[in-house]
Amino acid sequence: MKSSVIKALQHLSDKPGNSFVKAIQHGSMSVEIYMPANLDPQTPHLQDELYMIINGSGEFINDDIRTSFQQGDVLFVKAGVEHRFENFTDDFATWAVFYGPDGGE
Repeated sequence: MKSSVIKALQHLSDKPGNSFVKAIQHGSMSVEIYMPANLDPQTPHLQDELYMIINGSGEFINDDIRTSFQQGDVLFVKAGVEHRFENFTDDFATWAVFYGPDGGE
């Protein structure tokens, strides 16, 4: 299976009002492109998650710990943990990879 940033962003632009689109799914793993506008409304997820920052920069809150992020960074979030992106640039986009059993590994 293969996906590309360009292809995923095109699928996202074809769905006005959506901030994410699934690019690949296999077993318990799914890969999405996530590009929120102005506000990140996420709630905790059932699976562990990786974010791989494609574009932009900002701040990431992960279980009340605030860190800066930029293009090329990889961020990990345990299943069930509160997290969100804040103060991100208009060009912010990230891959989001969900994997493993509900409740995390």
